[in-house]
Amino acid sequence: MTADEPVRRVPTFCYNCVSGPDFLTVKVENGIATEIEPNFAAETVHPGRGRPCVKAYGLVQKTYNPNRVRTPMKRTNPKKGRDEDPGFTPISWDEALDTIAERLTAVRAGGLIDQAGLPRLAASFGHGGTPANYMGTFPAFLAAWGPVDFSFGSGQGVKCTHSEHLYGEFWHRAFTVSADTPNTRYVIACGANVEVTGGPTAVIRHADARIRGYKRVQVEPSLTITAACSAEWVPIRPKTDPAFLFALINVLIHEHGLAALDQPFLRDRTASAYLVGPNGLYLRDRATGKPLVWDETRRAAVAFDTARAVPAVAGRFRVATAVTIDADGVRVNHAAVEGTTAFQALSDHIARYTPEWAAAICDVPAETIRRIAGEYLEAASIGATIEIDGHTMPLRPVAVTLGKSVNNGWGAYECCWARTVLAMLVGALENPGGILGTTVRLNRPHDNRHLSVKPGDDGFMVQHFNPTSRERWEATPTTRNLHRTLVPIVGRNGGWSQALGPTQLAWMFQEERPADWPMPEPTHPDVWFVYRSNPAISFWDTRRLAESIARFPFMVAFAYTVDETNYMADLLLPEATDLESTQLIRMGATKYMEHFWDCHGVVLRQQAVEPQGEARDFTWIATELARRTGLLSAYVEQLNRGVAGVAPLKGEGYDVRLDPAEVPEPERIWDAICRAATFTLSDGRDTHGLDWFRQHGFYKVPVSRRSWYLTPTLEEQGLRYELPYQERLMRIGRELRNRLHEQNMHWWDEQLAEYAALPDWHDVPGRWEQALIAAGARTEDFPFWLLTTKSMQYHSGGNAGIALMDEVSENLRGHTGVIIHVDTAATLGIGDGDPVEVRSHIGATYGRAALVKGVRPDTLVIVGQFDHWATPYIKDIERASLNSIAPMTLALTDATGSGADIVRVAVRRMERPAA
Repeated sequence: MTADEPVRRVPTFCYNCVSGPDFLTVKVENGIATEIEPNFAAETVHPGRGRPCVKAYGLVQKTYNPNRVRTPMKRTNPKKGRDEDPGFTPISWDEALDTIAERLTAVRAGGLIDQAGLPRLAASFGHGGTPANYMGTFPAFLAAWGPVDFSFGSGQGVKCTHSEHLYGEFWHRAFTVSADTPNTRYVIACGANVEVTGGPTAVIRHADARIRGYKRVQVEPSLTITAACSAEWVPIRPKTDPAFLFALINVLIHEHGLAALDQPFLRDRTASAYLVGPNGLYLRDRATGKPLVWDETRRAAVAFDTARAVPAVAGRFRVATAVTIDADGVRVNHAAVEGTTAFQALSDHIARYTPEWAAAICDVPAETIRRIAGEYLEAASIGATIEIDGHTMPLRPVAVTLGKSVNNGWGAYECCWARTVLAMLVGALENPGGILGTTVRLNRPHDNRHLSVKPGDDGFMVQHFNPTSRERWEATPTTRNLHRTLVPIVGRNGGWSQALGPTQLAWMFQEERPADWPMPEPTHPDVWFVYRSNPAISFWDTRRLAESIARFPFMVAFAYTVDETNYMADLLLPEATDLESTQLIRMGATKYMEHFWDCHGVVLRQQAVEPQGEARDFTWIATELARRTGLLSAYVEQLNRGVAGVAPLKGEGYDVRLDPAEVPEPERIWDAICRAATFTLSDGRDTHGLDWFRQHGFYKVPVSRRSWYLTPTLEEQGLRYELPYQERLMRIGRELRNRLHEQNMHWWDEQLAEYAALPDWHDVPGRWEQALIAAGARTEDFPFWLLTTKSMQYHSGGNAGIALMDEVSENLRGHTGVIIHVDTAATLGIGDGDPVEVRSHIGATYGRAALVKGVRPDTLVIVGQFDHWATPYIKDIERASLNSIAPMTLALTDATGSGADIVRVAVRRMERPAA
């Protein structure tokens, strides 16, 4: 930024959504960022070929937004609420940080846990964990602090692919799931809008796949961008995807038969051969407790891991002696008992779910279902192989992918199970061409899902459930969303587990609780940190939520602009945003969405321009908070352990630790992190500091494509996927029911019904109708389904106040309005562009009609989440939002704690412009 260097190009990254990091270059002229460009130096490294998505091109406007918070601000109006002007006034950084430190010191003096047993400090971060790529060393400060409640979510459970996270980690270490697009030939996408949410990596990969001749069948109620780019669009009735998927399984098993499926995979890599007793539990060896299989060579039941056994995949067999183990360790001895293989149990169970049955529910013709199932099976190419880095592997180039509102909320368990069973039947689970997991978050270590695979019970991977035994079950919650009390599968007690609990319960139970509530009343946290998170826009029933936020006693918001949540804050702190600060993060290997790379390494987000106003690097903020609260030594120790970095700062052959007695400058911290990262990645060959990264941008080492797939790791350890029969989940559910009923808690009974070994179809859409009736409304008054979908410009919600993103969105048909089928609009007297009111039983939202043919006549769609009333620029633009009128209720919360953003509504033409 010197006078003799007027133009520079600065390599950095964008990680504003989970499809990052996208590489980019910032053009800087005379100290001013003027353009965002691709980083072509990463063309052969980044699977998006060094190109960022459209969001990144808004970063220049984001940096120089005249509405930015440029100095610390304090609230002067003690009253909080949507109708109360906060009276924010500028203060110095010293006053702001001293105020926070005073509050935090008082919290520590009074105890980190309050009288209800809950953390007195809470923190909420935004979409998919992406804020961690911008908050510098703040995680190290939180780790030094102690217990923090992360359960006040900003959209987890409604905006994330919630059930997929939990069941994916359970079945195959997959927090997110993707088609192996570089190798696949046939994809059934149930609402997976990957051309939008997958960023440039997905767009490029699917474009290449189309050139290669693959077929994608898009199954969803509206013609999204992804559907428009697909070979076929199947306009399914909302929330009936389980019926469609069950029918596909039925066709494969009952019309094509076991002989057409991947029998070796079913036999050796799944629990298909495990014998199930009449009580629905595995028949086990009396001496060892191991599940039994029927050995076709011995013609007898033997433990599943018996040497040289050849288990039968299908059939029923008479077992001389066995034991079953139920919830709370209840054992039942059996003699001369019939054992049914798990695959046979699946076959019997799925027999009723024929294409004709499904057609009546999901409005997809039976012949279409049969054809798609047949195409899927044919494309699976069972028996084919592929060479990957010198290894011969099965090639099963078919995948089923799920999108939001299919893989969260009621019906999501059934969809996630069915999708994974469809992969299992043809051997496409974690094999080339099939579905693969692209990161791991609930299990550890987070940076390598293969290392999380260890032998556990019954020949499956070890799993870490929240305990449900009488001795260890958490009867008094330690977080406000009760994740350890109610959701065993969410596992352990880390930040990810908390954030994936029933976050709506944390909000709901602040206001009212069920009549049979035996636990301490939830309290408000004494201090609440909020960053890149706007739950007053991104959650359900947002007007009610804003009222709840207004009752929080002390909120500190790291603020870019004023928004609907931080409007209630006591302090606003301006952090140096995307182009103004420094952070090193991991890249490559397998990560979210379509991000599976041929390398892994680290990439630098660096300061391209000076921060605007008094905005400060987040690492500086975190360090100052640690110093002023007396936590400096503990904070530095967390940095030395590798928290907020990439690797510990001391290991074999290197030591770049920071001195716990000194206040480290941000550059010193990141220089040490850079050196530790490159040393560990290169096995000691390279040690590069911050200056090297500022020039080169990233550091990589190659990985084998074989590491994309988990099946070889299970083969090496002799493990099986815990499919198709969910015996363990059923037992855990029964055990959880025992604990809750011992406390006379019955308000979670509906959710407990989801713990089924083989999921049944239940009337999923009917749950929304019953919720209407329970609220005193009539279903006939709300005849339409209202859905939401995503756009690349606004995906993750952080760009709502950037004018360029709004301008680009206007080029996309229907994006800025309420999408209505042309025939539906005609019957209601609605014309294109007319102002309309969309009303649910809790309120209304307003926008302009966007008439299309690419949506079901019984369905309306709103792109994005808006109804802003505080965020500058967008609050003055007419945009409707589903969130404002979707109820937040226990009845619409499933067993994992998630719910779908879908609501029954009425629509009418407004006689005057919407207010």
